[in-house]
Amino acid sequence: MIRRLDARRGDWIESVRDRGVTILLVTHFMDEAERLCDRVALIDAGRVIAMDTPTRLAECEGGGNHMRFHPSRPFDDQLLRHLAEVDHLERRGDGVVVSGTGDLLGAVISALAKAGVEAKDVQLESATLEDAPPRLARRVARAAGFAARLQSRA
Repeated sequence: MIRRLDARRGDWIESVRDRGVTILLVTHFMDEAERLCDRVALIDAGRVIAMDTPTRLAECEGGGNHMRFHPSRPFDDQLLRHLAEVDHLERRGDGVVVSGTGDLLGAVISALAKAGVEAKDVQLESATLEDAPPRLARRVARAAGFAARLQSRA
């Protein structure tokens, strides 16, 4: 019953939003915010700590996309590290994990193909808005701790 009510509420919000009406939605459910909101403000201890589109927040604060694969043959890591979409590359046994943003999958597959390497057993995980708040909260806490240390020295 609750899920049905949530679905109906979501449908109503979408129909009103699609008519150009601004809606202020307050929720703790990140999947709901990601689906229903054009812009999201994350609030911690009463302060806005980030505001952007759900996709941009997820990519920037959630860590972007993560691609795992097994190469058909060895290759130099620089082949992928120089790509604008790639933020991080890590070897795990005979597998490779690449993290980044944008069209990560397309850029990596294309670069590998040009080098004659096939990506096998490819898995792609996209960051969601659910990933962003914990990372942001840690960043804010570190910044607050740093500010407190500076004040105590003054």
